[in-house]
Amino acid sequence: MNAFANTQLLTRHTHRTGPELKLMEEISLPQARAHEVCGNARHLFALMVAKALSGHVFWITPSWQAETLNPEGMLALVDPSRFTFVSARRPDDILWSLEEVLRSGAVPLVVAEMPEPPAMTPVRRLHLAAESGAKDGRVPPMGLLLTPGDGGAPGIETRWHMAQHHAPQNPCWTLSRRRARTAPQKSWHLQGRPGTWQLVAHGDSQIELS
Repeated sequence: MNAFANTQLLTRHTHRTGPELKLMEEISLPQARAHEVCGNARHLFALMVAKALSGHVFWITPSWQAETLNPEGMLALVDPSRFTFVSARRPDDILWSLEEVLRSGAVPLVVAEMPEPPAMTPVRRLHLAAESGAKDGRVPPMGLLLTPGDGGAPGIETRWHMAQHHAPQNPCWTLSRRRARTAPQKSWHLQGRPGTWQLVAHGDSQIELS
């Protein structure tokens, strides 16, 4: 008898997705995965994710980058004392540091400011490292890649674009989900001050967020 005929091709087990971090209405990020954030307000999005999580945050930056986060500006959203800032000398060191921290499972969030989107193979390694860091009952770690321009890292779990869209006396940001394995593309407006936003999707009414 053909051995292939005895191979079980179907299973009754349902597909289960991993835990997700619910950032706000309709906006969530799967944990134990690597995500990409682009746009001129990408740092703000990363701070929003940090606010939604408990615990310490590692933030990796290139040593040649002149601009750094301002602790006083962070206070509107998060406590700067929760952050450890790591300076990397080479682009490869950024990815290596991100991968090692994810694999350790020591912190729930690792943010890396990238000079350009990484290739497919490093992204796959980040996913595997995050999955490994979630073992033994630890909080599933999440990696955020902050990339310039419109991003474009292949194989990323989700890609978000956040940009300032201010008007006089009306602070506003545009947030777009440009890629997700389990959700469609969609855009929102965040109006108001950080921490007390109103989320406005196209054709929807306002939702107050704190």
